This record gives sequence, C-alpha cells and structure tokens, in this order.
Amino acid sequence: MTNTSDRSGSCILAGFALAAMLACTTPSASAHEANKRVADANALATTDTASRPAPQSTRRSVARAEKGPYYVDFRARTAASWGHAFVWYGKTSERAVEVAGLTPAGDTWAYVLGHLTWVPAETGASYGDLDPDYLTANYRVYLSEADAKRVFAYIKKLQASSPVWNAETTNCTGFIGDIAEFMGLQVPYRWQRPEKFVNSLKEMNGGRQMVRLSAE
Repeated sequence: MTNTSDRSGSCILAGFALAAMLACTTPSASAHEANKRVADANALATTDTASRPAPQSTRRSVARAEKGPYYVDFRARTAASWGHAFVWYGKTSERAVEVAGLTPAGDTWAYVLGHLTWVPAETGASYGDLDPDYLTANYRVYLSEADAKRVFAYIKKLQASSPVWNAETTNCTGFIGDIAEFMGLQVPYRWQRPEKFVNSLKEMNGGRQMVRLSAE
C-alpha cells in the first residue's frame, strides 16, 4: 500500500467515478434489520453444492458422517462495484442463517471515502447478502458442534473488533480470510475480487467439506 500523491489523485478520481456509478444503489441493511432476516430454505438448498449427492458408483458409505451438523459458507455476490465477500453460518437443520461481513457504514459517500481513508464499518448483513440471484461463488464447509462453538464465537469477536473499513487494508475479503485462517484453511492472497477469492479458497483447500479444528 502506498501513500504517494499520484496514488491519492488516482483514488480521488476513482472515488468520484464510483460515486456516480453507485448513486442508484440501495444502502446497506441496518444491523437491527440484519439480525432479523432469515434465508429461505430453498436458497440454502440451491447454493449448498457440497450437499448434492454423488453418483451411486462413487458415493462413499460414510459420506453423511463426513459432514458436521454446523457450517460456515464463504460467499461472494455481485455489487455495483467490485462485489462483496461475506459468510453465512449456522446449523444445517435450521432455516435461520447468520451473516457476517465487513462493509462501510452509511451511504455511497462512505464507500467512496473508504478508498482514501478508514471509515466506520458494519459487520452484519448488507443489501443482497440473502438473495441467491446475486451469488457469484460459494464454498461451504461443515463443523462438529464443538468446533462450531469456537468458530462462531470467533466470528462474533471479529465483528466486535472490526470498527472500520478501508478498500485496500481492511476490506471484506480480508475479513472472511481471517475466519478461514482461524478454521485452519489455506487462505489465498486477500486483496482480490471477492468471487476470485472465494473460488481460490475452495481450490486451495481441495474443496474439502469437513473442517476439524486443532486442539486448543
């Protein structure tokens, strides 16, 4: 990351361009609204590619035992600019889903300013996070109950300790990358488009479905 005058000038010009492009976008959902939103079971089913049955000839008898009752789903969606990366997490037997991600709080200008400096952040659901039509990539991994308690607690802690957003240093891919790293997954270069980040995360980890945390 650099702070040269040339880069600042470029960022300012880019910021005004982004402002014009984003002027018609819908603002983020409030934290209060985000806590109440529930994803439809059909959305969970259509995006959970890992749960699709394998052909009979290759299905293993222990396949069901390989999946824990809890999950974290690393996701990317479209947006008016670069897109957004976030996670769904919860229990496989329940329709409710919790959402965590890092976005600038406020309107379009907060996003533009966030390309120049740090701005206040929100860490819950943002507009489009629960809409399967916006989804561009996802990688779901499963956890045991004991491991899920640790991971979910870490996500809550990360949300509470992430007060600011910046496009280059503290952004959405870095946020979900911290979660993946805590889970023991190999994490790709973080400063890239959300869709590419999620697909690279899945590829680097061989598409593994079950994650087991090391002993504390």
